[in-house]
Amino acid sequence: MTQDIRDDAFDAHAYLNQSSWTQVKLGLERITTLLERLGHPEQAYPVVHIAGTNGKGSTSAFTAGILQAAGFRTGLFTSPYILEFNERIQVNRENIGDADLHDIALAVRQAADGLEEEPTPFELVTAVAFEYFRRAECDIVVLEVGLGGRYDATNVTTPAVCAITPIAMDHVGVLGNTLAEIAGEKAGIIKPGVPVVCYTQKPEAEAVIRAEARAAEAPVMTPRFGRIHARMEGLQQVFSYDGINDVKLRLLGAYQPCNAVMAIEIARTLRNQGFDITDEDIKRGLEETRWPGRFELVATDPVTIVDGGHNEQGAEVLADSLRRYFPDTPVTFVMGVLKDKQYPQMINYVVPLAKRFYCATPPESERALSAEDLAQALREAGAADARPCASIAEAVQTARAQAGPDDVVCCFGSLYSIATIMAALEG
Repeated sequence: MTQDIRDDAFDAHAYLNQSSWTQVKLGLERITTLLERLGHPEQAYPVVHIAGTNGKGSTSAFTAGILQAAGFRTGLFTSPYILEFNERIQVNRENIGDADLHDIALAVRQAADGLEEEPTPFELVTAVAFEYFRRAECDIVVLEVGLGGRYDATNVTTPAVCAITPIAMDHVGVLGNTLAEIAGEKAGIIKPGVPVVCYTQKPEAEAVIRAEARAAEAPVMTPRFGRIHARMEGLQQVFSYDGINDVKLRLLGAYQPCNAVMAIEIARTLRNQGFDITDEDIKRGLEETRWPGRFELVATDPVTIVDGGHNEQGAEVLADSLRRYFPDTPVTFVMGVLKDKQYPQMINYVVPLAKRFYCATPPESERALSAEDLAQALREAGAADARPCASIAEAVQTARAQAGPDDVVCCFGSLYSIATIMAALEG
């Protein structure tokens, strides 16, 4: 591999986020060639590969938490970032440092020099992650798919186990126009003989995944979600599942026990392959896992929840969690969405719970639905009070100022907005 050359003028963050490369270009040719030039860092450790539409970030975090609790030096690669770019690449839940990011991104740039087609930003970040995990001597790495699965840059490994979380209509037109087509792209992470832990899917998605697994002679395990026994202790979720009892989750959403059970079955699959993971490790790892922006309680007086629900299924489970936690409390929503999401369907889930809406335009400007257009769509769906705001900060601060001490404020609609929402709350 090319020796790193220190270049203090090199800006790693700017290089990995070049605006001219923001278009989606799925395919494995560029990342494969780039990794060859780096000496195949992705082959230096076993991998857990996780795809899906919703819940894959939380499932990845839970899985990494379990592996770390079991004593494995664990890499975690996720996207998009919530609060800061470096959090996308972690070892034992510590973000990559700026110095390592600088040096490894520079090495990746050197390796990418002269490629026939320039890699996309996501491919560059993926290569940086693979190389960082090799240099950090990780025992195992958890990879969250970026987009789809079959042609995603992470799909260059042969994992020890792969997992598929709930699949829904998302990135329509890029991944396909039907649930079956989208499921086919997600199922593309399945490899010959590699065990698959798969969430219970809608029938058209389930059929595609099962067919792909049969073709690859890959065994499929679906968690027995009917064995989950969950209860609330204040605002805390406590659940038991199949011999692992009274797990107290820091992640609050009503859906999180299901994500945790996915991680339990991933860990058990690894244990069957010889990884030393006890049930005590599993419980401790789940209880110590934090994951920002997933039905996260971020403030009180009034209670303020931030949730990354950004598509129809995400809005559905958010509404379910709000009903369970706050059954008799109308909710003041701060909402901003991307225009390529199924926002009319998202709206339908939350309007019945709403006291009012404060609408904001997400920072992802090219894909953002304007606050004015969102407010109009909310009114057409029956919202009694939907107000466009000039910024996310204005929407958050106005919503909290106007809410009573017993009210609930919920900020949701786009993962890209969470860092701005957190900054507004600090302000």
